[in-house]
Amino acid sequence: MTNQSSTSDRESAPAPTRRATIWEVAKVAGVSHQTVSRYLRQDTKMRPETVARVRQAVHDLDYRPNLTARSMRTRRSGRVAVLLPAVATYGPPQILSGVMEVAHEHGYTIEAFSVEGTPADRFERVLHLADSGQVEGVLALAPLPPGSGDRFPERAAIVVSPDYDDKFRGVGELADGSPVAELVERLAELGHRRFLHVTGALDYASARGRRDVFVATVERLGLGPALVHESRDWSPETGLAAVRALPEAGRPTAIVAASDAVAAGVVEGARERGWSIPGDLSVTGWDNHLLGAYLEPTLTTVHVDHRKLGRAAMARLVATLRSDSTTPSSEEPLNTIIWRGSTGAAS
Repeated sequence: MTNQSSTSDRESAPAPTRRATIWEVAKVAGVSHQTVSRYLRQDTKMRPETVARVRQAVHDLDYRPNLTARSMRTRRSGRVAVLLPAVATYGPPQILSGVMEVAHEHGYTIEAFSVEGTPADRFERVLHLADSGQVEGVLALAPLPPGSGDRFPERAAIVVSPDYDDKFRGVGELADGSPVAELVERLAELGHRRFLHVTGALDYASARGRRDVFVATVERLGLGPALVHESRDWSPETGLAAVRALPEAGRPTAIVAASDAVAAGVVEGARERGWSIPGDLSVTGWDNHLLGAYLEPTLTTVHVDHRKLGRAAMARLVATLRSDSTTPSSEEPLNTIIWRGSTGAAS
C-alpha cells in the first residue's frame, strides 16, 4: 500500500513549470527574437504597436529573462547598481530621480543599495557588485577610500560621484555659497544696510561656504561689520535663538539664514518680538523646502537642483559604459534663487 500511494503521488504531482523562451515570446507576438531583445533593452525607437504586442506576449507567457545567462553570453545585463550611504537626508530621493531618468533614457534598469559602515565597507560592496556579472556598472553616490580607482575590476564600469562626503554632506558644487552674494546685493539695492547671517552646522562645507561668501560680500559692499551667529545644527531653534539674542538698538533689517528650517526659526523669533516680515525684517533661507511656499509670508530661498546632480552622475556612468569621452553637460545652474514675500525694502 505504501508503494502504491507513493506511485500515485508521483503520478499526480504537477510537472515543474518551464521558463518561457525569448523565441516563444517572439512567436506569440508575431515578431523576431531580435525585436523581443530590443524591447527588453527598452529601445525607444520601436513602434508603439510592436511594443504593445511584445508586452502582451511577455505578460501572457510570464516571461522572465535569464539575466545571468545573458550577462555571461554578452557581458551585458542592462542593469546598473547605485550605491547610497546609509543616511536618510533631504537630497537622495531627488538625486535618485535624476539617476533613474538618465538610466531609463539609455535602456538601463537600476538597483539601489545602501551600505552601513566605512568607505572600506562600501568599496568591498562595490567590488562584489562589479564582479557578480549581474550589473554592467556601479554608480557610487558616497566616497570610496583614497586610491580605490587603481583597484577597480575591469568587468564593470565604476563611477564615484564627487558631490558628497562620507556622511552625505554636500561638497564641491553643493558647497558653493555664491548665491548668498546675490541675496545680499539684492537686499542692499532694496535699502538694507544691517545684515545678520545665521549659519548651519559648521562641520558642513556648505555651511562654511555660505558664511564665507556672506562675510566677503558685506565687506565688499561696505555695509559695516558682517554679523554672524554661528550654529551647531540646522534646526529652527537655531534661528529662534539668534533672533532672541539680538539687541533692540541697531538690530539687522535683513537676516540670511543657512537653511529654510533655520529661517523658520528666525520668522518665529521676529513674531515673538513684534517685528513684521518683511516690513521690519527681511528673511531668506536655503533648500526650497516644500512648506516655504505656503508660509505667511512665503519664504525667499535658494533652490538646489539635486535631480540635476543625479542626472549628471548617471550620465558619467553611461559615458564610461559606452567609452564616450564627451559627457553631456547642462547649461542650467545648480542653485537658483526664488524671491518671495519674506523679502522687501528696508523700513
